[in-house]
Formats: sequence, C-alpha cells, structure tokens
Amino acid sequence: MNELKARSLSAVVLAVAVLGATLVGGWLFAVISTAIAMVVWAEWVDVVCPNGDDRIRLLGFFFLGLVFIGALFVPNGAMPFVWAAATAAFAVSSVSLVGGKWSLIGFLYSGLALVALNMLREAGGHASGLIAVLFLFGVVWGTDIGAYFAGRHFGGPKIAPAISPKKTWSGGFGGLGSAIVAALILFAVAGLGSYGVAILLAIVLSVVSQAGDFFESWLKRRNGVKDSSHIIPGHGGFMDRVDGLVFAAIALWLLCVLDAGFARPSSAFF
Repeated sequence: MNELKARSLSAVVLAVAVLGATLVGGWLFAVISTAIAMVVWAEWVDVVCPNGDDRIRLLGFFFLGLVFIGALFVPNGAMPFVWAAATAAFAVSSVSLVGGKWSLIGFLYSGLALVALNMLREAGGHASGLIAVLFLFGVVWGTDIGAYFAGRHFGGPKIAPAISPKKTWSGGFGGLGSAIVAALILFAVAGLGSYGVAILLAIVLSVVSQAGDFFESWLKRRNGVKDSSHIIPGHGGFMDRVDGLVFAAIALWLLCVLDAGFARPSSAFF
C-alpha cells in the first residue's frame, strides 16, 4: 500500500507538470521534453557506462542542448537534420573517449525522444499536435496503469522472467485493454471519428511501450543495476518511469512521418 501511494503521488505530480507544458506548447513544452531527454541521458550513462569518461556526459548535455535550440528556432521539418548533425558531432567528439558504442546508442535514444515529442507537438497552433501528444500520453499511461493493476490482481504466467520477473501476460493484456479504452475516449472527446485508427494505434503503441519496459529491464540486468536512479519515490529512476513513453513516442512519430512527412506529422492521424 505504501508503494502504491508513493507511485500514485509521484505519477500525479509528473502528469500535472507534463500535461501543463503540453497544453501550453511552444518553448515550455520544448523545455520539458529536453529535460526528459537530458535526465534519460544522464541515467543511461550511469547505468550503461559507469566507468566511462565524464566528458561523455557533458558532451551529451551540450549536443542535446543544441537540439533544444533547434526546436525553438528551426522549422519543424528541419528538426531531424538538426538531430542528425548533433548526433554526428557527438559521435566524432566522443570517439576517443572511454564509453564505447553504448554511449552513442544512449545519445540516439534520448535525442530521438526529444525530436519525436517536439515534432509531434509542433508549433503553429494546430490542434492536431496537441491531440497527438495527449493521445500518446493517454495510451502509454493507460498501458502502465492497466498492466500494474491487472498483473497484481490476476497474476499468472510471466512473459519473460529472465528479463523482468514481475511482468505477467495478464498484466500485458490488461495494459493493452486500458490503452484501447484511453484511445477511444480521447478520439471521442476530440471529435475524431476514425475509431478503427484509434484502436490500431493504441495496440501498436501499447505493445511498443511494453517493449520499452522490457528493453530497460534487460539493460539494467545486463549491467547489474536494479533501478536507473532513486529520484522518483515508488518508481526508482526517471528512465524507469519514461522507458515505455520514449519507445512509444518514437514509434508514433515514425508512423506519422511515414504518412504525413516532417513538416506536420501529427496531421497523419489527428
């Protein structure tokens, strides 16, 4: 019960901050999404490259900061090129430092999250950007809540006990069902009639979100770490809280870009 209270309080505080920034959009959302990317990057380095050169961490912060500046000043369609240039510069700058390929993967991971979130929300006052990000949050949070309660209530066989011993098939399907419900509610409130699209997107993003959870669990087990940090009561590290969100954000952004291009990807489905 104490763990549930801590998890719930932490989730509410984070949700209020993120939703407030999402509704405002613009520079405030860019700040929040950059903060998410930077904390994920810092925890990634702590987990995966604990003995790496400290300069790698600073380089990551610097180039993520450049991507943030790009999010403020360049057109939405140019953001992927800003990210690609920053990633290439990071790779060149860190090639002689101790950290290996895993630091580059971490920069790709955190940088793509920053780009995906900002390009989905986009500036310009289009309602589709706001709806897209709210849909993303609703599906991911619905997945987390449904999986947590269904798993605790029903239990049953584990999905991959060697990677994540607590995750069950009942939790996985509970998360999927909750994600679909959240998606349908948001489409109804937003006045979007394509409920089949809502269901398909919810299924894809819920599965991808849960895959993100497993990926981080595998990453931590590979490096002998239980939590990515201890900054969030009831959740452990920040990366423990947003691993599914990062995967789902990148997946939704890619799907939208494939359909509608870089300039306004959210118009694909929202």
